[in-house]
Amino acid sequence: MDFSGRARHVMPVKRKRHDMSDTDLQDDFGDETYDDSRSRLTRRVRRYAQVGGQVGGLAAQLAGARVFGRKLDPKQHSGELRQALGGLKGPLMKAAQILATIPEALPEDYARELRELQHNAPPMGWAFVRRRMRTELGAGWERKFARFDREAAAAASLGQVHRGESHDGRELAIKLQYPDMASNVEADVEQLRWAFRVYRQYDATIDTSDIYKELVARLKEELDYEREGRHIALYRIMLAEEPQVAVPEPLLELTTPRLLTMTWLEGRRLLDFAEATPDQDLRNRAALSMFRAWYVPLYYYGVIHGDPHLGNYTVNPDASVNLLDFGCIRVFRPAFIKGVIDLYHALQTEDDELAVEAYTAWGFGETAKRKEVLEVLNIWARFIYRPLLEDRVQSIHEGSSGAEGARTISRVHKELRKYGGVRPPREFVLMDRAAVGLGSVFIHLKAEINWHRVFNEMIEGFDAKALGERQKRALKQVGLPEEIP
Repeated sequence: MDFSGRARHVMPVKRKRHDMSDTDLQDDFGDETYDDSRSRLTRRVRRYAQVGGQVGGLAAQLAGARVFGRKLDPKQHSGELRQALGGLKGPLMKAAQILATIPEALPEDYARELRELQHNAPPMGWAFVRRRMRTELGAGWERKFARFDREAAAAASLGQVHRGESHDGRELAIKLQYPDMASNVEADVEQLRWAFRVYRQYDATIDTSDIYKELVARLKEELDYEREGRHIALYRIMLAEEPQVAVPEPLLELTTPRLLTMTWLEGRRLLDFAEATPDQDLRNRAALSMFRAWYVPLYYYGVIHGDPHLGNYTVNPDASVNLLDFGCIRVFRPAFIKGVIDLYHALQTEDDELAVEAYTAWGFGETAKRKEVLEVLNIWARFIYRPLLEDRVQSIHEGSSGAEGARTISRVHKELRKYGGVRPPREFVLMDRAAVGLGSVFIHLKAEINWHRVFNEMIEGFDAKALGERQKRALKQVGLPEEIP
């Protein structure tokens, strides 16, 4: 969840509740407690209509360009698509943001526009908050807190956050999920499947089948706030020995599938910190804090935070960081993490056999064994791994630029099309999103670091078997499933 935005309004669902006053009924936005099949179907149909009205015409333009050869201005069309999705909010917009960070999943004009999506709707009012809290914690819910602020402190596409205080004096962050989110996800993923099919007809170079599966799985998990509470507990274990990273404490007794309560962590937005901090050393320390916050869990436990959005963490005066949101978390097979490290060594030593093993471990299958396809995949890999391969102090984008990145993407796309395209594995989605997002953070901080040495110190002595054992223990300790998709 991005704590920097605001929530969206939904259509009211009127119904009689024994514990509601007439005033409540006059302003009832609905909640999913009343959840028979007719009610869920009605909400899904309403969402289909909402999405269809916003996006359907744009998709028809794209299909017309493909089938009938009609002229299509990619810049204008992609801009209109961004505006349409931005107005919808909810899971479809979130999926579009993720998709836009995956190289070659969308044409560059569309990826650029969708990366600009922000969460900009107003928060929902006290009538909704009161009903949501009563539904989740019971009629006497207010007595469970020493203080509960009526005004939302922050909000985003799936929920909004209120500040509060526990009876033992701790400041709290209380996240409430908006009504109808489950129905919206059900409707949106069907619309997303259809949109992928339309795009597949337009350009078959990148097979997005597994990307779709990954997006659906992660979107559904983000609706489960009890699971997110366990994610927080998992991160407290994984980062327990990292003094430069703070993780909130979940209050599971005040958490339900649609309500998450955790301790509040005070800090500054990264952009404010960067603008107010001329000290290069302090900016470098903040970048290293972020690097370790993301990659200690990955290389020691096979877990990654898939949403390094600027609103999902804050920075403290000593350059330590606070992680605020844990909805988008991915657990990887140990073999996949080994593949990430193997590919790094393969690029270092120009070992094609090891590179094939790495891509195979990732899930590219037989495709990566074709020499011509391997060479194309390595073009992109060298671009991404470049800061880690050079043993010197540098900014994360030194020696490259946005224009160079665009040229690299264009070249890779052209070559892959020539050889029949590829099907990126589902694990690739959040790995790439995290790398792109963190790169943006380091650019904002103007960090100058020897990334090669930082990375090599982290992976020194890597043992996939030991990682698997640590992962299994940690997941079991917090009550998360040990099966990895």
